[in-house]
Amino acid sequence: MRADRLVSLVLLLRQRGRLTADTLAGELGVSTRTVLRDIEALSASGVPVYAERGRHGGFALLPGFRTELTGLNHDEALALLTAGSGRGEQMFGLGSALAAAMRKVVDALPEGHRAVTSDAARRFLVDPESDLLSRRLSTEDVPESAMVEVRRAVLAGHKLRIHYAATDQTPQWRTVDPIGLVTVRDRGYLLATRYGEDRTYRLSRISAAEELPETAERPNGVDLNRIWRERSARFLSGSDHITVQVRVVAARREELLDTALAVRAEEPAADGWLRLELTFQDSRHAEWALWQLGTDAEALSPPSLRTSLRERATAVADRYGDPA
Repeated sequence: MRADRLVSLVLLLRQRGRLTADTLAGELGVSTRTVLRDIEALSASGVPVYAERGRHGGFALLPGFRTELTGLNHDEALALLTAGSGRGEQMFGLGSALAAAMRKVVDALPEGHRAVTSDAARRFLVDPESDLLSRRLSTEDVPESAMVEVRRAVLAGHKLRIHYAATDQTPQWRTVDPIGLVTVRDRGYLLATRYGEDRTYRLSRISAAEELPETAERPNGVDLNRIWRERSARFLSGSDHITVQVRVVAARREELLDTALAVRAEEPAADGWLRLELTFQDSRHAEWALWQLGTDAEALSPPSLRTSLRERATAVADRYGDPA
């Protein structure tokens, strides 16, 4: 870990010039004392870092010093920098690692391309915190210590103990065989087996975790995309789920999709609306989702859903009565 931090320190000084010990400490997530020890270690190893005293002082590298990192062309570096502007790395507790990797990517570019590529990456925004309607996107927090243990167990192929809170249940410890990690719409999941049975755990519901020394019972090869498709299909075929045919104004499409479990079919209607086939958790879930859209959506089937929406609308109209 210290070697990685020393490389990051050098890259920070390479790319940003003179920096104070406090600034370096904030960037690296360590104390000022640790930064000073790292500066001494770099100097002892021959890296030409020196201190400048005074009000605008700090640490800097001698002009012309460069670490040699090669192998990336302009478009490859741009792709990595753009991907790094998203928020997915936070889901698996890799934010600090990504920041260090991005510094290495920038430093790997030829001198003439470095500023151009960095500016180009700032012209792309991936997954902002809110959409055009100013709705903040929800994010799920996972304790860093728990995420580290989960990630280690997944990569090492070891059994994992998790303190997990299933829906409407008291949190309890479970020992699982981890298979992989998946992130979907800013929600993270741990795919695992327990006593040989498939299990899918929401990362935000894991409050603590412990990597165990025992080897996990799992195949050597893994196709997470296939596993996820299979588990999604089983989930959507649950006995309480309901499939609904809907007409919706195109401008309200995203609001409706945000509440549905899945989209099974979609096609434009002749009147400029959209026809969708959606899956909801149950009848109450479907009724609630469509009620939010008022007259901008219409349930076409099943008949029971149309009936419940009509009864709700009638009750609201009766509540307010005729205008005086």
